[in-house]
Amino acid sequence: MATLLGDDRYTFDLDWYDEQAGINRKYFLYYLVVTNQIEMYDVKNQRIFLKRMEIPGLALDDLFVGAKVTILSRCMKVTDYGDVRTKTRFEANRTRTFAMIKPDSYANIGKIIDTIYASGFEINKLKMSKYSERTAAQFYAEHVGKGFFANLSNMMTSDVCVGLELVAPDAVAKWRQVIGPTNSVTAKAQAPTSIRGRFGTDGTRNAVHGSDSAVSFKRESDFWFGGNNTQDRPMQTTAVMNNCTLCLIKPHILKEGLAG
Repeated sequence: MATLLGDDRYTFDLDWYDEQAGINRKYFLYYLVVTNQIEMYDVKNQRIFLKRMEIPGLALDDLFVGAKVTILSRCMKVTDYGDVRTKTRFEANRTRTFAMIKPDSYANIGKIIDTIYASGFEINKLKMSKYSERTAAQFYAEHVGKGFFANLSNMMTSDVCVGLELVAPDAVAKWRQVIGPTNSVTAKAQAPTSIRGRFGTDGTRNAVHGSDSAVSFKRESDFWFGGNNTQDRPMQTTAVMNNCTLCLIKPHILKEGLAG
């Protein structure tokens, strides 16, 4: 395929769920940097699926593992990097972490989302859900049996939470810096402009959560968003589709960082 596209390109693996056929179709996407064009190759049928063309609104920065992109009205998911060169280029620059807005900061959801964008993150996934005693114990399994766990469980099950998957360079460490020390009292003294310094109360009611490693991110993100069957996910959306309406936040608002 390199002979078709030349050397100055990046390669990604894409999945598209074909609802009519009920199957996932797999493609290679080649992004040509110089011309901002793409070409796609159908893996199963071993042939060109889309000849070289520019897709309005699709930029190289939109392509990272876990991203969903729209190509000719088809919503496709980037599942992996297609070669070592692409992986090397994007692994450091487009990493992910899991963030969570806790019940004690429900009234500050908008302000926290604004802070996320202002800090240079992109929101790849977002969902509101509510912990039960069982799911809280699963998510915080390492704390079960500790003296503070009862208070933590009571707080986490008291109202809804917002789970987010964030994308940025060195996302795990960057998000931990943005949210500040675990104890909000310490955060107010040492990092008053951090999220916990601004919105937290104490060590338990500390406004937000952030994964402490890439391994934790994978486990926590899967807990909220993983699985092909939505009914198998421990954290279900709180939407009941009853007496609801639809609100769309338009692209220019997202680009201006005003989504919160």
